[in-house]
Amino acid sequence: MSTPTISFDRKSAAALAHSKNEPSWLVAWREEAAEWAETLELPKPEKTPIQRWNLDVQGAHRPGQVVSAPAELPQAIASVLDAESTGAVIVQHNSSVVYTRLPEQLKAKGVLLSSLEEAARTHEELLRSHLMTAYARDEHKLSAMHAALWNGGVFLYVPPGVELEVPVQAILFADDAEATFVPHVLVIAEANSRVSFVENVSSSLGETKSTLLHNGAVEVFAKAGAHVRYAAVHHLDSSSIDISYRRAVTDNGARMEWLIGDMHEGNTVSDTKTILKGSGSTSDAKIISVGTGSQRMSLTTGAVHIGRSSESGMVTRAVMKDEATAIINGVTKIEKGATKANGEQTERILMLSSKARGDANPILLIDEDDVKAGHAASVGQVNAEQVYYLMSRGISRAEAERLIIYGFLDPVVSEIPLEVVRDQLQRILERKLG
Repeated sequence: MSTPTISFDRKSAAALAHSKNEPSWLVAWREEAAEWAETLELPKPEKTPIQRWNLDVQGAHRPGQVVSAPAELPQAIASVLDAESTGAVIVQHNSSVVYTRLPEQLKAKGVLLSSLEEAARTHEELLRSHLMTAYARDEHKLSAMHAALWNGGVFLYVPPGVELEVPVQAILFADDAEATFVPHVLVIAEANSRVSFVENVSSSLGETKSTLLHNGAVEVFAKAGAHVRYAAVHHLDSSSIDISYRRAVTDNGARMEWLIGDMHEGNTVSDTKTILKGSGSTSDAKIISVGTGSQRMSLTTGAVHIGRSSESGMVTRAVMKDEATAIINGVTKIEKGATKANGEQTERILMLSSKARGDANPILLIDEDDVKAGHAASVGQVNAEQVYYLMSRGISRAEAERLIIYGFLDPVVSEIPLEVVRDQLQRILERKLG
């Protein structure tokens, strides 16, 4: 059975919004996006022919079953939920949010956590002033499709000066290949606040001839002096397509950290960018990925410097096996007026097969003289000297190569701020590299 599709005319977008009792402004907002989706072109990631992918399978709106306790969640979700954590949790199952836990002490401080759909009804002004302003609805066809169809989603608001000591966890899970799975995560961290957010996107589809399209988006707004750490692990079935656009905007003195594990089994477009709007703001992005089988992957990391004395660092590391292909792009853009900005980036790819392919493309776009910028890129096999050194200490070749590969990926794995998710990432790595 093929996956049912949803058209993008105004009428169908409005019908979907009305069926979920959305406010009138959001109905019109979706209608406009649906019109754009009919005319805009697909994005054009370098050397990745996504026009050949099955991107028309939007699925049908199939909400999950709302539960009141973690024990009622499907086992696949419960396995990555930290049962001992006292932090906030939100869970999306297929097309809707089914469970939310926000501790009373966080509520008392003014922290807000809900589905994005609920926030559209309860915090309209806050939502409208931020939603898809960093990742524009008319950026390309996929963003317009996302705006027309996003469902469930996550809304997190951290008031000024509030520091969350325990990470917020979001689990986005699909086990219905014919469900619309288009989550949108919106994080607003007010001035001098601090928060760690851990996103887990996964699926368990079994045997299916249908294609699940995850057309997801993340927007983070770090206000003056705020510090946001955003960690994500993506691991969907090979019958899925993972489209993930992430955007962050940093105000004066704010700091944004990205820790991304793109461990998907199928075709992937991952685009992670920080807009350093404020002076003295900083961004640090660490991305890892492992490609297996015949995967096609486009991984782009970007930093746009607008504020003076802003700093960005980007590190992307990928391991390619079998016949997998990865295009790794790092883009540092320093705008006119962003004096004293400093942007550094590194892309490295380890090739474990003669049939695997990997391109590392560092790109510097500099429109200001008084700045610093640098890049490094490499594509190659496991270092023979390192292997020899470990073997000289009595370690077998296979174990020596395994240790080197794990060390290569450790900058992200070791920094995931939730043990249960860190352990999950470790298991995924062992399975993909085994």
